[in-house]
Amino acid sequence: MPETKLKEGQPALEFTLPDQDGRPVSLRDLRGKWVVLYFYPRDNTPGCTIEAMDFTKFNYRFAKLHAVILGVSKDTCQSHQKFIAKKKLGIALLSDPDTKVQKLYGVWRPKKFLGREFLGTVRSTFLIDPKGEIAKIWDGVSARGHAEEVLVELSRLNQG
Repeated sequence: MPETKLKEGQPALEFTLPDQDGRPVSLRDLRGKWVVLYFYPRDNTPGCTIEAMDFTKFNYRFAKLHAVILGVSKDTCQSHQKFIAKKKLGIALLSDPDTKVQKLYGVWRPKKFLGREFLGTVRSTFLIDPKGEIAKIWDGVSARGHAEEVLVELSRLNQG
């Protein structure tokens, strides 16, 4: 499976996507804050639920470090609203139905499941620093424990 073509240290690629309430969220408007931009395959699936609930669980700690968490999938705003309500999530979820931003970040690519190959979202996270540069990339991550791993790295980078 090829990895994302983006590299740590390069400027994050600008985008605007609607959040769960249909409000536009632009990366450029978040300058001055850390941004945890995580891409996930689908609302209400086991791994994606674990990841979203973990990011919610640690959201107050991310906020203390001046970080905003943004989850991105190809689900609709309405699907995101239902997912947030059902699981009591406390993070923003952005809708990318045409996978434009996922392609921009190189996370929409071939995957294999049960011997079948298809295009899909490779679970990946980009930690973007307050200047708008990519500080850390996790590509093809496992959902369980990932939010805490990102929090540890953000804490480390914030001390430096």
